[in-house]
Amino acid sequence: QVQLVESGGGLVQPGGSLRLSCTASGRIVGIAAMGWYRQAPGKQRELVASITNNNGRPNYADSVKGRFTISRDYAKRTVYLQMNSVKPEDTAVYYCNTDPPIYNAWGQGTQVTVSS
Repeated sequence: QVQLVESGGGLVQPGGSLRLSCTASGRIVGIAAMGWYRQAPGKQRELVASITNNNGRPNYADSVKGRFTISRDYAKRTVYLQMNSVKPEDTAVYYCNTDPPIYNAWGQGTQVTVSS
């Protein structure tokens, strides 16, 4: 079973930057891609970025394209989400999971609040 721990969230002003990290432990064999998801209050959880394990090809939701960058470090078993030019609508709890997600692998997430 895979365990995922997210970190790096916080309060940031509009236009600022944050880097989120997600470290995996446990059995992660055979996973095709990892993703970052977010859930804003009153909204459904959505996939914002994913990266394939075999060739590192990223994919982004239109709402974050050009502002967010997903990357991974195999040796550290960590996936990152670099968030630049953040907007108030990026405020949410951010989670990582496989893409598609493993239903019982959701971690606690990390809160990102964009506000002046």
